[in-house]
Amino acid sequence: MTPTRQILFVQGGGAGAHDEWDDKLVKSLRRELGDGYEVRYPRMPDEGDPGCARWSTAIRREMADLGDDAVAAGHSVGATILVNTLAEQPPGRGIAAIVLIAAPFVGPGGWPGDEFELTSDLGARLPPGVPVHVFHGLGDESAPPAHARLYARAIPQARVHLLPGRDHQLNNDLSEVAEAIRISRPRPAPHT
Repeated sequence: MTPTRQILFVQGGGAGAHDEWDDKLVKSLRRELGDGYEVRYPRMPDEGDPGCARWSTAIRREMADLGDDAVAAGHSVGATILVNTLAEQPPGRGIAAIVLIAAPFVGPGGWPGDEFELTSDLGARLPPGVPVHVFHGLGDESAPPAHARLYARAIPQARVHLLPGRDHQLNNDLSEVAEAIRISRPRPAPHT
């Protein structure tokens, strides 16, 4: 029997985001992945006012409950806080991939940040050998598509997926995300 692969999906911010918006993304992801995957979708604290400290603590707690070969994914500000959390303190267990969906870039060229800024060496601070996928709809009016290019510069190993005709919610269709998750496996870290 093949073990179930776990995906942690971190919601975006805003009042009602968990139940009224990102639940559609999670339903799409579950449908596209099918059997053999468990999509965990925890409610982040105070979703109407997402704070890095509160959300990072919740993300670390959720990551501690995952097995090896899990995928860490996030949408919108949840993705931004997720990648910052992973860069600040990589998880104790191996993860298979990091997936950022419609993530605003906080730092030079992107949005200003009160609690943190993503730095130009972000890729070097992430767990080595872990594939990073950045998905962004070209019709996103919430987080500009140019932010995906900022992630590409800060995370040189990232694979950027720019999706024409897709909005901030990727039109509630995560079929491309599911495909990236299916094929993602960590690469061995280079020997130094």
